[in-house]
Amino acid sequence: MKNEQIPPSRDDPVIKKLDNPLFHSLFTPELKILAKVFKKRNYEIRIVGGAVRDILMGKKPVDLDFATDATPDKMKQMFEEEEIRMINDKGEKHGTVTSRINDKENFEVTTLRIDIVTDGRHAEVIFTTDWKLDSLRRDLTINSMFLDFEGRVYDYFFGYDDLQKRRVVFVGDPAIRIQEDFLRIFRYFRFYGRIAEQPDVHDEETITAIKNNVHGLQRISGERIWSEWTKILSGNYVKELTLKMLECDIARYVGLPENLNIKSFVTTHDACKKNNVSLLSISYLTVMLKNEEEVLKLHRRLKLSAFERDLALFLVCSREDKLTDNPLKFYKRMLIHWKFNRGNTIGKSYICELLKCKQLFSLAAEIENVVLPRFPINGHMLENDVTNKKIIGVVIKELKDIWLNRNFEITAEELLREVPRIVSEIEDSC
Repeated sequence: MKNEQIPPSRDDPVIKKLDNPLFHSLFTPELKILAKVFKKRNYEIRIVGGAVRDILMGKKPVDLDFATDATPDKMKQMFEEEEIRMINDKGEKHGTVTSRINDKENFEVTTLRIDIVTDGRHAEVIFTTDWKLDSLRRDLTINSMFLDFEGRVYDYFFGYDDLQKRRVVFVGDPAIRIQEDFLRIFRYFRFYGRIAEQPDVHDEETITAIKNNVHGLQRISGERIWSEWTKILSGNYVKELTLKMLECDIARYVGLPENLNIKSFVTTHDACKKNNVSLLSISYLTVMLKNEEEVLKLHRRLKLSAFERDLALFLVCSREDKLTDNPLKFYKRMLIHWKFNRGNTIGKSYICELLKCKQLFSLAAEIENVVLPRFPINGHMLENDVTNKKIIGVVIKELKDIWLNRNFEITAEELLREVPRIVSEIEDSC
């Protein structure tokens, strides 16, 4: 930032003053206490970033972040003087002090700062009292605005104008903003999906900067990438944004193979959208993958959750299953033989996701509504009839098939009468 020219900005950053129920609803008793603490000592404190953007769009923000011209030491001193508890001191070196008021609300307040050295992941900062310079270091113009406690909106770099136009652009030079933190590539696409009214009307300078700097993603942790990516894949314009990201050559840096099955992705996405069906984020990626090896490569890069990893493996292994004349029974059988005891929950969610990927939407709805009764047999009940303990699992599997074929209406006593025959057939085949 120290060598960057300040881009065009407003002479008077105050663009409007809010005085509406949404703005006033922000002021809990705890926030009013926070405001008084800063005002008493003549320090400014303002709401910053995404919360301001949401308020200007008529949405109540989920979280409030705050910026101030008070240094961390001054904040700690004032909180101590007011006997306000402070928690989580990990952010102090970056200027953030977190207070907890009335043991009800936490408030993260960050000192205005300038990034003096960045490596694409982390930044060394110095504190400042210049609100414009703090605004310049933020990623997108729509996220660079401030809102003070009197309702005044401060917009130095025309973020409000871009918000009105549903335009998503970086503050100043997009290449510099991206090089400060390469994860901003994903943040750009995420906010495009949230803000833009058209699926593919990108600022060309921004896309060029992304293409020229996409290699920097190899320095970003998989966890941070996946956290942003899941929001893109669960938002608007999933197809268009995914194709644009691939066009920018993102695949090679995020664990995806070179030869993706783009056609499968487009076909699956369009069918789901037409039928008002949503897939999980990992499913949109998995339909582009060929095999388990590609899934595990993606997992190694992104550090997927166990649920996501196992779902992706299940999808690539099961999508070519040959269905019988009774597909509902086929998947009920899969469900009752699910390897985990939580078959009715995990197994059902995996199977439904598979069926959506296969565009079998009616069947997915049927499986979703299936309620399996409890299987009436357990291993202890077989101890007298099955002397070879190694085959108990096989016997139970056969009994479950009989149970399914009888539409779950056979009793435990009737099932147990089948055990000698099953054991005999197993022994004969050995």
